[in-house]
Amino acid sequence: MDNERLDLYTSIVPNRRQLIIQDMKYYAFIHYGVNTFTNREWGNGKESESIFNPVKQNTDQWCEAIKEAGMKGVILTCKHHDGFCLWQTETTEHSIKNSPYKNGKGDVVREVSESCKKYGLKFGVYLSPWDRNAKCYGTPEYNDFYIRQLTELLTNYGDIFMLWLDGACGAKADGQPVQKYDFERIWSTALELQPDIVMSGCAPDVRWIGNESGKTRESEWNVVPKFEYDQQNIAANCQTDNDMKKFQKRCQDVMLPDMGSRDFLSNYDEFMWYPAEVDVSIRLGWFYHPMQRLTLKSLNHLMKIYYNSAGNNSLMLLNIPPDRKGLLANADVRRLKEMGKWIKKEDELVVKDVKSETVNNGFEIKLTFPAQSIDRIRLAEDTTKSQRVERFSIHSSGKKIFEGTIIGFSKIAVFEPIVTDNLTIKITECRKEPYINKTEVVATGAYRVK
Repeated sequence: MDNERLDLYTSIVPNRRQLIIQDMKYYAFIHYGVNTFTNREWGNGKESESIFNPVKQNTDQWCEAIKEAGMKGVILTCKHHDGFCLWQTETTEHSIKNSPYKNGKGDVVREVSESCKKYGLKFGVYLSPWDRNAKCYGTPEYNDFYIRQLTELLTNYGDIFMLWLDGACGAKADGQPVQKYDFERIWSTALELQPDIVMSGCAPDVRWIGNESGKTRESEWNVVPKFEYDQQNIAANCQTDNDMKKFQKRCQDVMLPDMGSRDFLSNYDEFMWYPAEVDVSIRLGWFYHPMQRLTLKSLNHLMKIYYNSAGNNSLMLLNIPPDRKGLLANADVRRLKEMGKWIKKEDELVVKDVKSETVNNGFEIKLTFPAQSIDRIRLAEDTTKSQRVERFSIHSSGKKIFEGTIIGFSKIAVFEPIVTDNLTIKITECRKEPYINKTEVVATGAYRVK
């Protein structure tokens, strides 16, 4: 490949907001609202406000468990497709102000934002563009209505780290006209009100991985061809009418098995930095359903997703749904604590006194440390210089113990335990010279995915 193409690929780097979210890596989703009380995933917008009455709601309990899981932030479904607003909005009567919760004076958005501050978590908002309750939906006026809601959320609740934009829309099935969302206006409004906000989903900063099951690609690239990112975030299992099938066809590139290899990029001339986010629920559904308590994912399953996302150059967004009392289920809290214990133990076993020497123009990194049993290494590239490593291997005393492809902003390479005092990282394929800024050796003793 000619140097001109490599120069082009390596000129693509993250913006300031993307660097912030790459550093977070792992954060929480909270799906909560009238669906919690109707046992549905998609509400129809006709639900009575009176059904929302979580008698024991405790957002401190949510955030304490999320913090103990090792996560860095929380995104709340402030309004889902049913249009019910979890804050004291001036835009609609279909909101918490007409519910019995705290005699209509409650504000779940405020409670979660304050609990996040208390537990050192960042706070983010999900505001569904699709609204099955708003009478103006399907008209140009709806875009003004949506911007008013967005403005309330981004001006009244302190710093907001993320705006999560869902692309789901079944308006045609409802007999409604399909709303043309003014995403450009949404993005510009968000940045004007919250300059550090990261926008995910149908948005320019973070892309959907392409499924909701936690499956990831072996090689996840941040440098991808430019495409219409306002038409991507729709789950395959939500394709319920012809319009949505067309939608998926237009955005099929987000589901391709390869989005960033040299061969794939050779077909395009314009590129963007676009890290992938793995959104997955701790249970089968996104909202709490009493009959799904047996679908709670095992610790091993969740940590496998973690290593394949937060440990493989992607972001992990884990959903934990509160129940009708307004509490996280005890079993879910226990699982979150188990995840946090796993991650904390790995952190505690990072080997101190590692000496590093870079040779061969940066293509080899030699590490020496006091002899001990080790079984993983945590790596990261300096992505302000783009994503460059395409293949690498790890050796000890001349013996290869690991081989992988990408590194990116976060890679955890796990191998069979070996007693040694040295490691050599060999970068065998790279887009120009590599820039590695983290090499953390981890002693044996941390938990392993079975």
